[in-house]
Amino acid sequence: MSVDVSIRKALRDDERHFDLDITFASDARRIVLFGPSGAGKSLTLRAVAGLLVPDVGHVRVDGHTLYDSAGGIVLPPRDRSVAYVFQDYALFPHLTVAQNIAFPLARGWLNPSKRGRDPRVARLLELFELGGMADSYPARISGGQRQRVALARALVAEPRLVLLDEPFAALDPALRGRMRMELLALQQRLDMPLLVITHDPADVDALQGHTIELRDGRVVA
Repeated sequence: MSVDVSIRKALRDDERHFDLDITFASDARRIVLFGPSGAGKSLTLRAVAGLLVPDVGHVRVDGHTLYDSAGGIVLPPRDRSVAYVFQDYALFPHLTVAQNIAFPLARGWLNPSKRGRDPRVARLLELFELGGMADSYPARISGGQRQRVALARALVAEPRLVLLDEPFAALDPALRGRMRMELLALQQRLDMPLLVITHDPADVDALQGHTIELRDGRVVA
């Protein structure tokens, strides 16, 4: 797996001017973008996902061009084979655990059915040890379990890359350490490629990935 990002984006409003100018490339299976709030980490992640269109540059994942200003290529998010796990997990409260995982497989605006279960969903329920709560709703499960549901939902369509936005920030300190180890173990077992953003040095130490430090919209280390 390879990630090649070189993008520039000027953001302007009445109160803030911010220039994003990020270039990095990595063949690592775990890439960590590290830096303080306001460094440009989330903007970079959004650009890779297709939720932000840079002014100029390129984004390539595993040899596939997702964005190239020179070539006029701007793939929409749904065509990038990139999964985005939001900081708050963004689970649908009205859908069960199994339905949430199945959502990327649904066509159109229809919610996944409660009856019948795609074999890919069944496999992930087993892998993430969520089978016992497949028919539960997000409000009825723990924070760590919600994170596993969000990860399973990200993986069900077999993306080239999984993007994690501050995956441990919403967890209490006791759970945070355990979930770091769980995520690392899952990544190694499933060999899923990760691009993670964090402001916490403890996340950097735990994930043991290729760490790229960002400050003020630029790569500094």
